Amino acid sequence: MSQEANMRRVTAIKNGTVIDHIPAGKALSVLKMLGIEGDMSNPVSLVMNVPSKKMGGKDIIKVEDRELTQTELDRLALVAPDASVAIIRAYSVAEKLDINLTDEVVNVAKCAFTNCITVNPKEPLPHRLIVTSRMPLRLRCRYCGKEQDTEALVDNLI
Repeated sequence: MSQEANMRRVTAIKNGTVIDHIPAGKALSVLKMLGIEGDMSNPVSLVMNVPSKKMGGKDIIKVEDRELTQTELDRLALVAPDASVAIIRAYSVAEKLDINLTDEVVNVAKCAFTNCITVNPKEPLPHRLIVTSRMPLRLRCRYCGKEQDTEALVDNLI
């Protein structure tokens, strides 16, 4: 294998978060779900469609000087449930965080159906989406039973 093939595509970060094993092509959705936009001051590295023995192809995101919260991990589970998240401190992996896609996702995203009871402000119910399939990801609202468009989930985050 050539030296070029062994080179890192993105340099190491001193402190921050590395999200690896994102399904190929989903990194932009992950950035949007995490509220990471171009006007932030933290450096963000994004690598898309790199070869992966495990997945065939994958995306990687590195965000300097920011650690993900549990709420952000819950959001990440909707786009990349098998991703790995590492918190970096002083250039070393300080901890690895688990992404848990549970059987029911509560108060992460709202139902997209406009007549759902959860949309009514007079009915303060929690937003509950039931995971009916993991591969491919399929969700339905616990209250109205409507299947959710997983591509539109990014726009329905709470």
